[in-house]
Amino acid sequence: MKLIFIRHADPDYEHDTITEKGHREAALLGQRVKNFKNVKEAYVSPLGRAKDTAGYCLKELGMTATQYDWLQEFVVKVKSPNGEEKHIPWDYMPSYWTKDPCFYDKDHWMESPLFEDSDIKEHYDKVTKGLDGILEKNGYKRSENLYLTDTVNAKPSLLTDPVVDDPWFLTYQVNNDAILFFCHLGVSFVMISHLLGIAPTLLWQTFFVAPTAVTILGAEEREPGLAAFRVQTFGDTSHLLNGHEPISRAGYFTDAYQF
Repeated sequence: MKLIFIRHADPDYEHDTITEKGHREAALLGQRVKNFKNVKEAYVSPLGRAKDTAGYCLKELGMTATQYDWLQEFVVKVKSPNGEEKHIPWDYMPSYWTKDPCFYDKDHWMESPLFEDSDIKEHYDKVTKGLDGILEKNGYKRSENLYLTDTVNAKPSLLTDPVVDDPWFLTYQVNNDAILFFCHLGVSFVMISHLLGIAPTLLWQTFFVAPTAVTILGAEEREPGLAAFRVQTFGDTSHLLNGHEPISRAGYFTDAYQF
């Protein structure tokens, strides 16, 4: 199983759509996505900038996407260090958040003083429950930090493209499907944090994916009946490079390196 998270194109937040540049980005993304293999399902945020981006890809794939409210951006009322209200739980100044131990704790991150009297845990649980529902429907049931599969009695086989013909590369994988998620930076980091067992606060503060970036996680099934997700690609924008379209720095507090 492959999970593919795609951030929306360059945003026009005021009109909840994408900019002229965003349309160019989304068109290039569509040309890339049409070559994706084994795409079984697609899901999309209800926000316009995500739906407009997904439209280019879905047209190329000849697919439709299921819309879920929990895939919209992770907007929740929290505090700023000065006590004022804030609407997203990231973009804090490094001099502040690095001194808060909760930001580093995968089990207690929501106990930060900045999140007191907020419903951030309920928001987080709603997203992760939605994701786990999709995975369970596809044969992966959450159990603590791993996923149970129906391969308990399966015989191992070599990967279809092993690096070498070595028993180390035996797998119990039976599901080669790919699932697409067209959404946003903040909520995709919520899902990735859940899959990897990492505090979302660390991803929110220290990672960036540019508009139309592609992030891929694969289910490694090296033990019978168990799967663990692992990042293959994070924030890839090679389709923009190939199309001579600059990377957007929307949401990034330095220049985006063009490569």
